[in-house]
Amino acid sequence: MELYGKKVRLRAIEAEDLELLRAMKNDPYIEHNIVGWFPPVSKQQQQQWYESQKLNNDTIRFMIETKEDGTVGYTKIANIDWKNRTASGGIMICNKENMSKGIATDTYMTLLKYAFFELNLNRINGAIIDYNKASQRFAVEKVGYTIEGVKRQAIYKDGAYHDLIMIGMLKEDYIKKIEETGYWDH
Repeated sequence: MELYGKKVRLRAIEAEDLELLRAMKNDPYIEHNIVGWFPPVSKQQQQQWYESQKLNNDTIRFMIETKEDGTVGYTKIANIDWKNRTASGGIMICNKENMSKGIATDTYMTLLKYAFFELNLNRINGAIIDYNKASQRFAVEKVGYTIEGVKRQAIYKDGAYHDLIMIGMLKEDYIKKIEETGYWDH
């Protein structure tokens, strides 16, 4: 299965993507800006992760591609709770040069369309580390997430504790955002 946005194609992860995924996980800039953390990942560990994900039914992962730049990142719908129709989302863009082109916005608008209208989910949760102001602007202003709260000093990075900004989006919020912006109008 592939999903198409205005700028992106979201496709399944293939074995040839493993080195790019490993490079992203080992990138200090990406690690600094994400909520969780990755210990250094070897080729063998990346291969083992790939093999283990084939049986994972609560996460759907995609590689992000554009016509201009090829494979530029990774996104997912994770922790799917089929009873309560909730999940969490995540994204990693591999090069800073690709971070101001609208790729992340189009990826999320495409991913959310799939989550809400194909998977029939009702809520997508997220979290952003407090100093990542670009991700906060992206999530709230561009995509339409709502800041729902703060987990104080929940993340330890670079020798200090940081707050975790909790965000959420309901299906009705997404519908409102696409109606307001005309995002999917041609």
